[in-house]
Amino acid sequence: MPRFPRCKPPIASTPEAVGAADKNARHAERMARKKAVIDHAIARADAVKGLLLVLTGNGKGKSSSAFGMAARALGHGMKVGVAQFIKGRTDTGEEAFFRQCENIEWHVLGEGFTWDTQDRERDIQKAREGWEVARRMLADPGFNLVILDELTYTMNYGYLDPEQVLHDIGARPAMQHVVVTGRAASAELVAAADTVTELVDVKHAWRAGIKAQPGIDL
Repeated sequence: MPRFPRCKPPIASTPEAVGAADKNARHAERMARKKAVIDHAIARADAVKGLLLVLTGNGKGKSSSAFGMAARALGHGMKVGVAQFIKGRTDTGEEAFFRQCENIEWHVLGEGFTWDTQDRERDIQKAREGWEVARRMLADPGFNLVILDELTYTMNYGYLDPEQVLHDIGARPAMQHVVVTGRAASAELVAAADTVTELVDVKHAWRAGIKAQPGIDL
């Protein structure tokens, strides 16, 4: 007699298996619709220009974010300029790292926070001297990215003329990107920016008595 292959009985689908398959199918449909929307938005965003980005708010990470963009720009072979207002310390990890890199010009233009300096006239003088350094970089098309760290304080305290600052930023080369950091960005600065991010202070280790630590805060 002919021998026939032995067939396994069909496996009955469990409710769990049917439910999982249905869930996976719905997910695939949603993701396909979402991809179509995102692809359409990406295709529409075809303009290229130098951007003004503002990182503000009371949360930690404004300068850190800006320096992350500096690293990204250097990775693309771009030239970066950094002007640090208010801050006076030169022992930060970011400065130690970036000073080893080519294509970056780094300037510490302050002498410390106002509660450390306690000398308003001196702070104004340093801010104005610093702005001359920043203006030079803003006017130079060789700089692809200029970071103006803690600039908002000099504008809010009246150390620099906000109208002049915005004019100089607006007059920069067309393809130059600028990042401004600092708390309480003015309405005028926000209006001039292309991208604005406000970092929110939800919780900070300092309030629990933990001091600033290398690699995290400096």
